[in-house]
This record gives sequence, C-alpha cells and structure tokens, in this order.
Amino acid sequence: MASPDNGGLFQGVRVLDLSRVLSGPYCTALMGDLGADVIKVEAPGTGDDARSLGPFRDGESIYFAILNRGKRSLVLDLKQDRDRQLLLRLAAEVDVLVENFRPGVAAHLGADYETLSPANPRLIYASISGFGQDGPLAARPAYDLIVQAASGLMSISGWPDGPPTRAGESVGDLVAGLFTAWGIAAALFARERTGSGTHIDVSMLESLLALQVTAISQLNATGRAPGRVGNRHPVSTPFDTYQASDGLVVLAVANEVGFARFAELIGHPELAADPAFSSDEARTENEPRLRALIEAWSRRLTVDEVVSRATQAGIAASPVLDLKQALAGEQVAYRQTAVIQDHPQLGSLLLVPQPVRFTGCQRQTPAPSPQLGADSEAVISSLAGA
Repeated sequence: MASPDNGGLFQGVRVLDLSRVLSGPYCTALMGDLGADVIKVEAPGTGDDARSLGPFRDGESIYFAILNRGKRSLVLDLKQDRDRQLLLRLAAEVDVLVENFRPGVAAHLGADYETLSPANPRLIYASISGFGQDGPLAARPAYDLIVQAASGLMSISGWPDGPPTRAGESVGDLVAGLFTAWGIAAALFARERTGSGTHIDVSMLESLLALQVTAISQLNATGRAPGRVGNRHPVSTPFDTYQASDGLVVLAVANEVGFARFAELIGHPELAADPAFSSDEARTENEPRLRALIEAWSRRLTVDEVVSRATQAGIAASPVLDLKQALAGEQVAYRQTAVIQDHPQLGSLLLVPQPVRFTGCQRQTPAPSPQLGADSEAVISSLAGA
C-alpha cells in the first residue's frame, strides 16, 4: 500500500466499491491513486459490465483496466444470503462504500445505508445515480447521454444552425464521480471531528447543472435559456476558433487591456478605441465584423505562426490538437501527466491518473486492474477474519 510521502494521502482508507461501469469506478480509481485500498465487489460470472465493453486488446477491456487500476476484486453474489452476510461483515470494517445502483436496488440486495450503517456508524456510504435517491425521476434509468439532454448541457453545445450536441466525453458520469470523491473527502474530514459517517447522495443531473456556471449567469441576467454558439464563448469576444492558412487556431481575449494588445497584433490598433469593440459586450454584439478582421490576419499565417505571435504578445492561443497530439505534448511530458503501466494481460498501457499535485508527494504509477475474483480469498481472510 502507498505511503503518505509517495502520494498515499488516503493510506489506511478502505473502500468497498459496489459500483459498475463509469461514475463509481472513476470515483474509486481517483481514491486508489492516492493510496486507498479499493475492494471492487463484482457479481460472479461476468463481473462489472465494463469488462465486456471495448476497446479490447487480446480479449481484455482497456476501458475496464483504466477505470479499475489499482483495485482488488472480490466476487460476491448479493442475491445469496451467505454473500449478503459477508458484505455486512465487510462493511462493518471499511471506511467507505460506493454504489451506483438505480435507487431502490441496493435496499433490495440488503446493501443499502440503512442496513449496513448500524454495524458501522463511521461508514461513509456514497450513492451515485442519474437523478438522485428521491424525487419524481429517481427511478428512471440514466446514462450519460440521457443526463446531458435532461440537464440542458446539450442545448448549449453545438452550432446555432445545427442540432443539440453531446459533449465528446461522458462528462455526466465523470463529473458525478469527481463530485463523489470530493464528497467522500469532505465526509472523511468531518468524521475526524464528529466520529460519525454519513450517506452521500450524488446525482448526475445535479452534477451537470452545477457545472453550467456561465449558462446559469446568462439565465439570471436575461431570464432566457442560453442557446448554442458553436466554439465561441457566449459572453467574451474574441474567444473562438479561427481559420489559419493550414488549420484552426484558438484565440482567447478576456479583458480590455488584452484586447488593445490583440488589436495591435492583428494590425488594427484603432479597434481598441472603436465603440463597436470597446467592451466585451460590444465585441460580442459585433462578433461577425471582428471575426472578419481577425481572419484576414490569421489566414495569412500558419497555426504555429499565429500561436507564436499571439503568445509573444501575451494573448492566449493554442492549436486544436487531437488526443494523441495532446498526450505527446511537451508540457504533458515535462510534468509526467501520463504514465505507462505494465499490465499483465494488456501489456504497455497508457494512463492518466488523478492530476492533483501535492507538495512533498510523488505520483506513483497505479497497480494494474484485477482479474475477476483474484483477491476474493485474501480480502475475505484479512477483512472479515474468515
């Protein structure tokens, strides 16, 4: 197990992970990256559904391996009385339990907070669901796409003349997992003062609503739901992708001082004093005119030239990279953001562990994901005294 001086800030924290696929496993992977002992409870036979989700290499799911790095696998059939009793004994000895069943399923299996907490009043029990543990939509099945649609996020993603667009990653699941990890850390801190655990209720819907700070500020200001604006920032201008001679480049200006420098950079210093461009609001209102002036400049240059000149002028700029290019970038390499894990079934596997840096703590490459049930005997012996 990791120690505090090598990144193990959760050393000594024991987690029972009853979750599947993405939101819960992502949460517990983040905790495992910081030294928590995560025991993944899986059903016999197929285990976590993510084991059968691609992409695959040599019959093994890369997706599962990334989400379940550094965990131990315990097989329990929670439909059997014997295994439910074993779970009760295990829950009495751990610090945290994470589940993402549809509301009501954990109670049906005898694995809910009300059943498990009497034997362990210090238990921090985290439930992740699409819409929360109560309310008129609580029982609805939910996937990331469903919650992106239900939260309004899709309505502001995409181009004005196109349909609503899903974000390119399953952000509803991931941010719910992230908020759950944050909630668990807060609950562990509170437990140090009170001695008591708690039940944490995290919904994907509320998690995505909480992310929409700019959109909610617009709603407050106008009383109208904001619409789609493509890659453009809905409030600040220029803040968008622009055409260079060999591709697209992102430019972002957030204040008047920056815009004065930018206007000079593109050869139009007079724009800073022009009432049509003298404020963020005015520039946004006159965005098409400003875009034409910007692209008259950027189209004569390559992406690299635009980025170089903008950076020298103190203007934020970037090429539009794909994931392979981003992971190969010099900043990622310098900070060792990505690590290479030697996985016994998958071979060399690229991972991006939790990204937070703590002074005095060295980031470690997580251990590989477990084979189904590989740790059942050891877990049962060590934690339950069986």
